[in-house]
Amino acid sequence: MKNAFVIGILGVALSFAMLAFGFVAGGNLGNAEAPIPQVVTARTAEQLDRTHIEQIVREYLVANPDVLIEVQTALETRRDEERRLAQAETLERARELIYNASYDGLIGNPDAKVSVVEFFDYNCTYCRQALPDMEKLVRDNPDIRFIMKEFPILGPDSIKAHVVSMAFRTLAPEKYAEFHTRLLGSQGRANEAAAIRVARSLGVDETALREAMKNPDISAEFDKTYELANRLSITGTPSYIVGDEVMFGAIGHQTLAQKIDAAREACAAVAC
Repeated sequence: MKNAFVIGILGVALSFAMLAFGFVAGGNLGNAEAPIPQVVTARTAEQLDRTHIEQIVREYLVANPDVLIEVQTALETRRDEERRLAQAETLERARELIYNASYDGLIGNPDAKVSVVEFFDYNCTYCRQALPDMEKLVRDNPDIRFIMKEFPILGPDSIKAHVVSMAFRTLAPEKYAEFHTRLLGSQGRANEAAAIRVARSLGVDETALREAMKNPDISAEFDKTYELANRLSITGTPSYIVGDEVMFGAIGHQTLAQKIDAAREACAAVAC
């Protein structure tokens, strides 16, 4: 990645150098009264070919490495701003998909006006570590709800565990929160067998569950979540949406609580 970045910078610098040379040469040659400086004589023009310009640019960048840092910083700043604008647009245009998708699980007060959206994977170590944060927040804040975006990205076992989860929710939505916390909080790798064991322990018939797992809508619903995550630049779990902010990683109870308070105040201000 570092080499690719340096090569890209060299390419940009080379392009500007060649463009500048062409401008100087062209501008002076087009002026019959202007004396032609040494830089645009035939021999100099012949010598200042691509190889020489590349060498000049390279020597300059080696002598002034801070230029690379400045360009990289500017590039990252621009990309961050582009990502922020794209996220803001998606948060505005996809509100129904984010907050009211029928296939998402709900934990907490289903009628709450303040929502925390979490993209998670049952095999995500950080999601497991963040589980107590969610449980405490729901326990301490009866006016919030967690919207669980099933986002299996950690291999075939995760996909199969999430298929069971989606099927379980259609059969016993009132037990989804307990299913979720048991499976995510369990030891070992989450897979189809582990998820089915949890479902059976909560009284769901395995035959009915396996039949619900065949529903083709499950795959289509995963695709919708993947597409939404892509639009929000979400590539890992856990990731959260609170209010108008997208956050990445297990950010902790305190940060989530602060974001919830801010979202609650914003909601109160507009009477949402």
